[in-house]
Parts: sequence; structure tokens; C-alpha cells
Amino acid sequence: MNARVLDACCGGRMMWFDKKNPDALFVDVRSFARREIWRNEAGDSRSFGVEPDLQADFRKLPLDNESFSLVVFDPPHLARRNGKTGWMQTKYGSLNETWRDDLRAGFAECFRVLKTSGTLVFKWSEAEISIGEVAALAPKAPLFGQRTARLTHWLVFLK
Repeated sequence: MNARVLDACCGGRMMWFDKKNPDALFVDVRSFARREIWRNEAGDSRSFGVEPDLQADFRKLPLDNESFSLVVFDPPHLARRNGKTGWMQTKYGSLNETWRDDLRAGFAECFRVLKTSGTLVFKWSEAEISIGEVAALAPKAPLFGQRTARLTHWLVFLK
């Protein structure tokens, strides 16, 4: 593996400008081919797929310690209003009642595979759970961050 960047929850690689970047290893617990997820009365439609390079759970990554210079961690943000089969569930996945333990384990795994002096970029939407509650689950405090207009936060950590 020659990747220097790990995306631990790649989903549909929506935030990536280069969705096939050779420096990145795209990981997700889900994997499904593109399928139609929305169609309006005019016949317009959208499709979506999750096609990771490696299908694995962010809570237990099958990767060597200190393997990546940069880790991107963008886990599911919703637990209550995501539904079982709707657009949001398909596109982003969902959390369950163990979300605190799951995110704590995810942070631990991201730091484990991150090289010394490596950077972790964490993305979170406060639609249901505050950034304060989630950041408290990380093994260390972020260096800095940014909130966007739509409740999304970006936090940057240094190992």
C-alpha cells in the first residue's frame, strides 16, 4: 500500500475533488454500486454508491500502526432522524445508541494509524449531536477548527 492519506469513512467520496486520488486509501464499512436514490416527476434523478478501496469498520481498522501522514474522519452524524432506507441513510449511514463508544473507538483507531506528527481532519454536523459532545470523545483536543454556515464543523488534530 502506497497511500499516505486515509479516509476512514469515505462514503461516496463527496468532499473529495479527486475521487480516485492515488495518495488516498478510501475505507468504509458499507459497499454498494451506484443506484438511483431519487427521482422527481420530471424524470430527473440522482444516483449514489459507496465503493471503498477497503471495506472495513472505522472502529477496528485492519491497518498497521502509524501508516498515514493524514487521516480524514467523517463518520455518520445522525442517529434519530435518518430512517432505515431513506436518502440520508443511503448517502451518509447512521449512528446507533452506542454512538459515543463507536466514535471514541473511531478516534482511537484514527490516531493509532496516524504517524507521529501526522494530522487528523475531523468533519462533523451538529444536526443532532453537538460538536462539544463529540470532540470530548477524542483522545486529545483539536488544534483549531472552523464552523460552516450549515452546522458543519471541521476540526484539525496533530498527533
